[in-house]
Amino acid sequence: MKSIFENRRNILIQEMQNTNTQAVVFNDDEHHRNPAVRYYTNHPSDAILIITKSGKSVLCPWDINIANQKAFVDTIIPYTKFNRNEISAIEGILKKLSIPENSRIEIGPETSYPTFLDYVDKLVQYDISCKKHGLHDFSVQQRMIKDEYEIQCTKKAAEITNNIIDIIESQIKKKKIKTELEVALLIESECRKAGCEKTSFETLAAGPSRSFAIHCFPSYTNGSFADNGLSILDFGVCYEGYASDVTLTIAKGKLSEKQEQMISLVQEAFDEGLKYYKKDIPIRNAALKVDKIFAKAKMKMPHSLGHGTGLEIHEAPFVRSKASLEDVFKPGMIVTLEPGLYDPELGGCRYENDILITESGNEVLTQSRIVRIA
Repeated sequence: MKSIFENRRNILIQEMQNTNTQAVVFNDDEHHRNPAVRYYTNHPSDAILIITKSGKSVLCPWDINIANQKAFVDTIIPYTKFNRNEISAIEGILKKLSIPENSRIEIGPETSYPTFLDYVDKLVQYDISCKKHGLHDFSVQQRMIKDEYEIQCTKKAAEITNNIIDIIESQIKKKKIKTELEVALLIESECRKAGCEKTSFETLAAGPSRSFAIHCFPSYTNGSFADNGLSILDFGVCYEGYASDVTLTIAKGKLSEKQEQMISLVQEAFDEGLKYYKKDIPIRNAALKVDKIFAKAKMKMPHSLGHGTGLEIHEAPFVRSKASLEDVFKPGMIVTLEPGLYDPELGGCRYENDILITESGNEVLTQSRIVRIA
């Protein structure tokens, strides 16, 4: 395990050397979650991580006990040593690492301007860098291509998700699930039983009266689910930090001609879109193809076609028609494919699976579907 995180840090360190950045600071706290801390150390949350151009790494965690158990890093220093003050912790660690004066230190681009001024004022001996397209962005791009460990974790999350989908379909057909609340609690229970950390986002369960929304609000109620009409279930699980993301549509009873058309178009969009999820194909091509399918029927999808998954439920790349032609699918990307149509009167239909881009094509990791109930 240790070598996995060392290898990831080494890729970042090479870029630091190319840009002559002496140290980079990643801060994960309740105000701004930064998955880079977990990506480079395995520590789950709430910590400051400093990586230097010379190859040293120091973690300053809020919970020292969890860090000692989980983290793969050179040095661990508890946050309490610095009176739980972010800038004091960074200053103390930089001094401990003997970082020379006037060295460039990069902090996160999400840093507010007043906080940036605090950094500059209190770390006057360093060149504090805070920019959009810096090492933090490089980290985001690095996480876009999954290594073998990440793929294994995501496949396990997908396996658990597929088992839950089978249980849900069986329970619905046996009429054991009748409400949004029941299906949401079943997902929570089954994912924990299977060893997941949590659901990867709050489950979205919408019965026929609420499925017109892209993301229903509230996320679920005690209202009916999988009743006559179209219901949507959007959920995922998180295994060792890595997320799955699927959406099922449950079509029950006799549907109208327009509802059947929606289902047929969404299925066609998924099948055709999948053909473009391949190595070196521009990411936008899949979205443009799906847009044409819907436009031919004088319909339009009100959201992007997909997004990357990983330590975050939504991360690069983003599959949309306005993506740059230079953005292409690459082996190791794990990306959702989720065409959908929604109507206030008819309800909604969305079909989403997680797709691994491979050297020879793609692998559909999850087994979501449009479920028909008589």
